[in-house]
Amino acid sequence: MPPYQLNDKLVIGISSRALFDMERENEIFETQHEEGYARYQREHENVPLAPGTAFPLIRALLNLNRLIPERRLVEVVVMSKNSPDTGLRAFNSIEHYRLDITRAAFTRGDSLATYLEAFDVDLFLSKHEGDVQAAIDSGVAAAVLYEPPEEACDEEQQEIRIAFDGDAVLFSDESEKIYKEQGLEAFLAHERKNRGNNLPEGPFAKLLKTLSLVQKQFEPGRCPVKIALVTARSSPTHARVVHTLRDWGVTIDKAFFLGGVAKDKVLKAFGAQIFFDDQDVHLSPASKLVPSARVPYKGGILGGGG
Repeated sequence: MPPYQLNDKLVIGISSRALFDMERENEIFETQHEEGYARYQREHENVPLAPGTAFPLIRALLNLNRLIPERRLVEVVVMSKNSPDTGLRAFNSIEHYRLDITRAAFTRGDSLATYLEAFDVDLFLSKHEGDVQAAIDSGVAAAVLYEPPEEACDEEQQEIRIAFDGDAVLFSDESEKIYKEQGLEAFLAHERKNRGNNLPEGPFAKLLKTLSLVQKQFEPGRCPVKIALVTARSSPTHARVVHTLRDWGVTIDKAFFLGGVAKDKVLKAFGAQIFFDDQDVHLSPASKLVPSARVPYKGGILGGGG
């Protein structure tokens, strides 16, 4: 039998702490170190972990595999620096919630970034800043999850609603860097000058294109995957965004050009199951209403750092 292929699917790599609420366990690891953590996990091995920030998104994405007979669209790989022994509780919890996840990588302290390419990971989600930074630096879309919203949705959702910021997320941080360093007038002049040129790809461009391919597996109007762009851009800079997406062959469901208006209530109205942005000024209020995740800059420096 030939090896099972992952490169024709949407592959999500997720840490156990992003999938489940493991803040108590993380505190034990920080204070009692590996020995105390391992003892606690064994003692609670059969106690299911509560859902974490990314749980609703992952559950909804896995449900896509039920919609097209004999066609799996999504695979999820649990990726953890835990040992296989202490990671057993996570898999017991996966079984408890009947999540269709069968693959895992437990590296016992070694970097996870090394294994993202091996699993053809399209998106890596974690609460560990260093792991996410390493993933971004290696060219994989990745984000650091915030705590779950204050009123987390426990109901199983039939649709997948994903919201993206534009600059420094879907597109490069080139324009954002000009705005931050030279101001609004310089930003507008740059956008007018480059009106006919596509925005360069950002760290999540490939993920957006992969999601677009998933959408095309369904009949028009019947796809449960809904994508929104929620950006601080406004007219006239919106035109360059529209032309770029058109040339990428990507059709998004909704776009909000807010021109400085707060994003949180728009995201709540959209019903985002995850919102990706690069700035805490947007993410902090949004995370109170919808699951949110921060996309680091490559090299940890605004402007890319090479």
